[in-house]
Formats: sequence, C-alpha cells, structure tokens
Amino acid sequence: MSEKKIALITGVTGQDGSYLSEFLLAKGYEVHGVIRRSSVDYRERIAHLEGIKNFHLHYADMTDSMSLVKLLGIVKPNEIYNLAAQSHVQVSFDSPEYTADVDAVGVLRILEAVRTNHLESHCRIYQASTSELYGKVEQVPQNEETPFHPYSPYAIAKLYGYWIIKEYREAYNMFCCSGILFNHESERRGETFVTRKITLAAARIAQGKQEKLYLGNLSSLRDWGYAKDYVECMWLILQQDKPDDFVIATGVQHSVKEFATLAFKAAGITLRFEGEGINEKGICAEGPAQLLGKTLVEVSEDFYRPTDVVNLWGDPSKARRILGWNPQKTTFEQLVSLMVKHDMEKVAADHVTSVMRTNLAEYLEKGIVK
Repeated sequence: MSEKKIALITGVTGQDGSYLSEFLLAKGYEVHGVIRRSSVDYRERIAHLEGIKNFHLHYADMTDSMSLVKLLGIVKPNEIYNLAAQSHVQVSFDSPEYTADVDAVGVLRILEAVRTNHLESHCRIYQASTSELYGKVEQVPQNEETPFHPYSPYAIAKLYGYWIIKEYREAYNMFCCSGILFNHESERRGETFVTRKITLAAARIAQGKQEKLYLGNLSSLRDWGYAKDYVECMWLILQQDKPDDFVIATGVQHSVKEFATLAFKAAGITLRFEGEGINEKGICAEGPAQLLGKTLVEVSEDFYRPTDVVNLWGDPSKARRILGWNPQKTTFEQLVSLMVKHDMEKVAADHVTSVMRTNLAEYLEKGIVK
C-alpha cells in the first residue's frame, strides 16, 4: 500500500484553496492549510472541511520566514501549493509594498523554507502565477513563450515569484513549477472582484435590494474559467515526470459587458446597452415591470485603474497536450449561470435573515421576547 501523500496549501481560505482542499482530500491526501492569525476570521469557504480527519490548519504568515520554516519542518509535505497572495490588482496600487512582500518575497520564503528543512528532493512546489504578467500584451493569444509586460504592482510582484521559481528549479534542481492562471471565477469568488460584483448586483437588483451597478471599462476582455476546474490542472502539473510551467486558461475570450449581459439574463433581466466608453449604460429592456426602461448598469471613473490590462487571452494548448487537461469542462455560460444561481439564493437568504433580526429586535423592544 502506497504511503499517503501530504499536501500543504497556503491561501487555503481563498477560492482556489478551498476547491483544491476538496480535490486533494477526495484523492486521499492528508491536507494541511496555512492561515494567518487575525482578529477577523475568514474561514467560511473551508468551514465544511474542519473536523475532517485528514484536514489540518496551521497558523503561519507569508511575511514571516521563521513561521514557514517551522511549519515545513513539522508537516514535511510532498507537495506545496502556494496560493497565498494579495491578489487584487487595484489594491496593489494602494498597498504596493505589502503586495511585494507577500507576492514576491513570500515565494522566496517558501523556497528557502524547503531548503532549510532539506526537503528539496522530497517536496514538489506549485506557484500560482497570473495572466497579469502579460499586462500590456504583446501577443494574442498568450502562451508560455509570450513576452511579459506587467502593468501593475501586483503583476510586477508576481513576475518576481515566477522567475525565482524558475531560478531555484535550475540552480538547485528543485521540482518547482508555475501555473500561469488566467481569470478563474466561481460562486466562492471574493465580492470585491468584478465577476462576483456583477452576479451579486444582478441578484440584488432583480430582488429589489439594489438600484444600480457601477463598473469600469465594459470593453475589457478576459479569458474566464471555472476555479473548480483549474485546481485539477494545478495538481496535474505536479504529477509530471519533469517540472515545467503552464498557461492555465480556456482559450476563449469575453468582455465585461458580455459577462454582465449574461448575469442579468440569468437573473431574469435583459439589458440593452447604449453609448460608448465612460457614457455607456445598460438599460432594462425586459424584466420586472418596475425595472423596465431604467438604467441598471453605468460606467464610473472611480473604477478605472491607473493602468488597465484590456486584452488577456490564454492559449492552453500545452496544458491540453501534455497534461491531458480539458480547459472548457465548464463553459463560460455555465460559469455565469452557476454564480448567479448561488447569488440569487444568497440574496434571498440574507433578506430572510434580515427580516428575522428586525422582527426579533421589535419583539425584544416590546417585551414579547426576553
């Protein structure tokens, strides 16, 4: 009987970390997740996994090398999936130093923690890289040979992570790889990201809980996939005979406007767009009577980035050929539908909870309940 594999996941509380944990547990792994000590606990994505025999959580921090060295010495993982990052592009302009500390130097700390514990020949490392490396794109679509042109503090920090992984692979013969992930979304995506912002707004507007959605550049193009499919590709990368880097994408491109149109359609609203650029608007053409003719989507200058990446489009040919991975297991239309269905249910449930709290407060005030 083969020995149980041990995986360590940084960023385990995130969208990808939660799906990857489920994926590896189903394959019989012992999974260890890294969480940061914080006064606010963000574990909702992995709450259903806590208490499972082969799932363990540990406190450590990507900005604290000693915590990582100690943790790796205890866990001695066969595989490390470094998913931890300050991953919001706009936030990286506001907090560039912190972004660099986590997204760039954090990768180095992981690599050195492996070497300090003499795990070079024992441990394989996956680094979550990003399509933002291509930034001001020089080739469409982008593949593993496309020149990088990072266009944000986030992308520049991630570029260091990409190159330090390659350097340690060549200098120390370590099995470390980068997956250059294009945009991947899900019902677990953070609510500050544009896709989840759109699906939540569509659900709230459809249910009368929000009046309007404000977005940035509606013509920006992205290659959007389903996060649950992408974590399988992460695992496949570490199962190969030789370490290598792969683009993880669907190979299909869509605009922010297309995403919004499909999301509102799934929520029972047909949008008609008028105008261009900053003056473009999405108007309700079909849907609830009270919304007909109303402007539901507007462009806001506040959501334009100082520099904006407008044409990300990945070529997953290498991953398809070498890894046998299907980049379109979940279609774009299915992805949007999944997210809207989840958020329609979430908005309805939040409303019920809010009503119950209001009623309870009134009962307490009147002395009906003690």
